[in-house]
Amino acid sequence: MTPTSSHPHRVVIVGAGFGGLETTHRLKGAPVQITLIDRRNHHLFQPLLYQVATASLATSDIAWPIRYLMHDRREVTTLFATVSGVDATSRRVLLEDGATVPYDTLVLATGARHAYFGHDEWETWAPGLKTLEDATTIRRRILVAFERAEREPDPERRAARLTFVIIGAGPTGVELAGTIAELAQHTLPGDFRNIDTRKARVVLIEAGPRVLAGFADDLSAYAQASLERIGVEVVLGQAVTECTREGVVYGGKQLNAKTIIWAAGVRASPAAEWLGAPADRAGRVEVAPDLTIPGHPDIFAVGDTVTINAWDGKPVPGIAPAAKQEGGYVAELIKARLAGRQLPPFRYQHAGSLAQIGKRLAVIDFGRIKLRGTIAWWIWGIAHIYFLIGLRHRLAVALSWLWIYVRDQRSARLITQGSSKVT
Repeated sequence: MTPTSSHPHRVVIVGAGFGGLETTHRLKGAPVQITLIDRRNHHLFQPLLYQVATASLATSDIAWPIRYLMHDRREVTTLFATVSGVDATSRRVLLEDGATVPYDTLVLATGARHAYFGHDEWETWAPGLKTLEDATTIRRRILVAFERAEREPDPERRAARLTFVIIGAGPTGVELAGTIAELAQHTLPGDFRNIDTRKARVVLIEAGPRVLAGFADDLSAYAQASLERIGVEVVLGQAVTECTREGVVYGGKQLNAKTIIWAAGVRASPAAEWLGAPADRAGRVEVAPDLTIPGHPDIFAVGDTVTINAWDGKPVPGIAPAAKQEGGYVAELIKARLAGRQLPPFRYQHAGSLAQIGKRLAVIDFGRIKLRGTIAWWIWGIAHIYFLIGLRHRLAVALSWLWIYVRDQRSARLITQGSSKVT
């Protein structure tokens, strides 16, 4: 793995999420030529995506053009393209338009998509939350629901308009449910004349026995109690068996609801299929201890694309800090190989789990230290602001949150992507 006389070592990174971007940043100064490929032109801060979906933040607050982030990195070429496969024999990345990109080392940081457990048709009625497009679609559905209810004379149809179902009670589901409830309870009541938005139902449905299954039992119980105090109906131990235009079925019961949001599961990108590599049930590549694809020492995979038991023998969680650690490790290993050295296997260092419940409530699990309530909310907010890119974005988000905290107002209540046509 040494540069040749004809060209510097070519590193191709597919995906500009947390893992791909961290690899790119940490390779700065290395004797490599980098090609960064993404099917979108922006890097997205996914942990705050639900705040765009619930009108707390604007899209520009949590996304940055990739070319802007790389404009001073002359060794980085950014390609706005969709990858369709990998030819590992000839060491080429295949693009959807028929073009190819050669590599000496390949890093797959292709992320994940929604998983509907064999019911992909549900996506029409229950969109997930992975992209800015998803967030603005969900924001539109939430805000349109109140607008339609304002004009709906039939009580049953109005109730369905004002019923919001979130499927899946992980961090995303809990954060969505809590924020929608506060939107209905505190932000919108004074804006409407024919409806009382405080009568909206927010129903959080989880097939498992508790919310926030990845957190300690006491924090999970606190989160559930807090959600219920702000008006969220929490349904546990019941799997959704049907999603339609009219609502959902769970536990054999029909619940009429016009707004359904999917937060129950994800499936990795098709990276494993591209290489015929071993994968788990969610399609995540089972990588070697150094994050390479088995049988392909020149191909790495990081983030939601992979599964690896590198957290004290447990699987590394699919969260942003894990992707950043993996991306950083891969960059250091590439530099070490170019210098004729090796590194020990990747080991994940868990910094803690965080989840917001409401505008003044959160839970944090640092292992031995567990925090809840307002102090956890402040730490949650500071941590997220710290990881945003650029002073302008940090100030914009901080001011938006302060305004919500003080006035219960969310300024990003814009209905886009459509007209007022009734559906």
